[in-house]
Amino acid sequence: MTAIAPAPARARTTAFLPRLALVLAALLATMFTAAGPATAHAALTASDPKDGAVVATAPAQVTLSFSEQVAMGDDSIRVMDPQGKRVDTGELRDMCSGSTIRYGTALHSGLPNGTYTVAWQAVSADSHPVSGAFTFSIGAPSATQVALPTQKAGGGPVGTAYGVARYAAYIGFTILVGGAAFILLCWRRGSAERSLQKLVLRGWVLLTASTLAMLMLRNPYTGSGKFTDAFDLDGLKAVLDTKAGASLVSRLLLLGAAALFVAVLFGAYARRQQGAAQGGNVAPVEDDGLRATDDAVDEGKDTSDLAFGLGVGGAVVAGGIAATWALSEHASTGVQPAIAMPVDILHLLAVATWLGGLAALLVALYKVPGIEREAVRRFSKVAFISVLVLVITGVYQSWRQLGSWSALTGTSYGRLLLIKVALVGVLVAIAYLSRSWTARLSDSGAEPAQVELSHSDVSRETSERETAPQEEQALVTVPADPRRAAQLARQRAARDNARSKQVRDADPGRAGLRRTVLAEAAVAVALLAVTTVLTNTEPGRTAELASGQGSTAATAVPNRPIKITLPFDTGGPQGKGTVRLELTPGRVGANGLHLWAEAPDGQPLDLPEVKVSFTLPAKEIGPLPVLPDRAAPGHWSADGVQLPLAGEWRIDITVRTSDIDQTTVQKNVKIG
Repeated sequence: MTAIAPAPARARTTAFLPRLALVLAALLATMFTAAGPATAHAALTASDPKDGAVVATAPAQVTLSFSEQVAMGDDSIRVMDPQGKRVDTGELRDMCSGSTIRYGTALHSGLPNGTYTVAWQAVSADSHPVSGAFTFSIGAPSATQVALPTQKAGGGPVGTAYGVARYAAYIGFTILVGGAAFILLCWRRGSAERSLQKLVLRGWVLLTASTLAMLMLRNPYTGSGKFTDAFDLDGLKAVLDTKAGASLVSRLLLLGAAALFVAVLFGAYARRQQGAAQGGNVAPVEDDGLRATDDAVDEGKDTSDLAFGLGVGGAVVAGGIAATWALSEHASTGVQPAIAMPVDILHLLAVATWLGGLAALLVALYKVPGIEREAVRRFSKVAFISVLVLVITGVYQSWRQLGSWSALTGTSYGRLLLIKVALVGVLVAIAYLSRSWTARLSDSGAEPAQVELSHSDVSRETSERETAPQEEQALVTVPADPRRAAQLARQRAARDNARSKQVRDADPGRAGLRRTVLAEAAVAVALLAVTTVLTNTEPGRTAELASGQGSTAATAVPNRPIKITLPFDTGGPQGKGTVRLELTPGRVGANGLHLWAEAPDGQPLDLPEVKVSFTLPAKEIGPLPVLPDRAAPGHWSADGVQLPLAGEWRIDITVRTSDIDQTTVQKNVKIG
């Protein structure tokens, strides 16, 4: 519903919102300006043998180095000969040490000459699968029957099914938490309404079913991509040992606690609400008046105590369920995870309270004869607070995942975030219209279902009954036949519902409010869809670093080597200098690479470590790592640098001047 403060606070809100927007804009600009580099998805940084390398003798093993911690299994690294036969032992070697993340697998002895293909797949720390492949040759390159995989990890039909389950989980969580919050915070009498009970229960069922589906699909989603592996018990056991698997199991356990919460909310609490409503309509009689009043006070106190207990318990369970996302996805890695995870929990709870409450209000407007005006006003306040929390936490998340203004338009994550912000703006705009209809409700007197019949109305209804045909008179007289009595009861209920609906539909304020709330709900569905896609999209920080935006491309001249010169500054002592790179012949296929490092005075600078990588963003190839060999002080070289396709390649040169001082410089070059 409306995210704007109610009428009594209109003046204060009007003065407060511009100031809030100014502060948030300044905060966002400061954060983006001060943002430093960070990664959120693991990337392959080096391999031994290197991609495209030609070695004289068969290596004993293949090793892979990553930018951050990854989860790998025995089948995560596969090495195949030119005929496509596996030549690795299938046993993963954990070679991690300190900040170095390295894994490997041993090779069989006596491998013949030829080109070998290495395919790898892992799960990054933020629970998303990553994969890649490269080749190396023994003796000399040869033809190979092995085709490099074109499907990304986590793609295909299994990836689609997993994405649908992820979306369903967000919807279920939103309905479950938002519906319960709407009842406890805005309309306690709604706990006894059948339509709202069905809504919250369906949210619980949807969240539970989607969580089970994600748990079953997790193994094929991060592995083979085959649906049949969903029933692999060994694979399921391996999933349970991962961070994502533990989060899904924890969510199922918390859903058990949520089931108990729902049972109390729609059981004992709903009965007490009905009892309090009925007790408030019965006047005390003579000497029993004092006792009846005391009983009503005691019953009201018990109801308030139970509501408080449900509120605290529900908040704990809802926060725990939200934490299962925060502890296993983007918030758990990258910059400031200790701050990002609580912020992510608040963000999810704010979204659920707003959009889930919106769904509950929509159901109440369409299904319940007389929702009180005060309930709509309370939800207006709750929605306003939720939007404030949503904006503040969203600003922090945007800074953390983007890192720069250019990432807003230059990365898929940034563009999706802009769409999400636009949808939130549309929701707030529609909410303004909803607020106008809420004001009309407040001016129209009592709700239609609460209007008492006047004396003339009673007389007219009595006269109608007396003159009604025999069929309608039969609805009043209860026959002895139980089956006939049940049939008449159903007919009477249908007639009463039709009359109630006719009265509701005749109220223009209620009809207008239903239309605007329905429009808000439609936009909310799209907003949740965009949010789901965002959780599975590479954050803008990493994507922008990988794309090399802002660098000037050097044009390759046919039959001439590519030469680039880049200054660097690692920030430490003697950390400034210049690197010169020469790629010969600078075309598709095998190339020779030479790299020189010089100090500011022009003298050779012998660096402890130099790394080079090549990336073709347009074709999503790379990074292809190269570790050049030291040829002389300040000079490194590498042979057989393979560039498989033409296009604009980005060259990243990483230099390290001490144990802790390191930087990466980059430039784009065109390979014809």
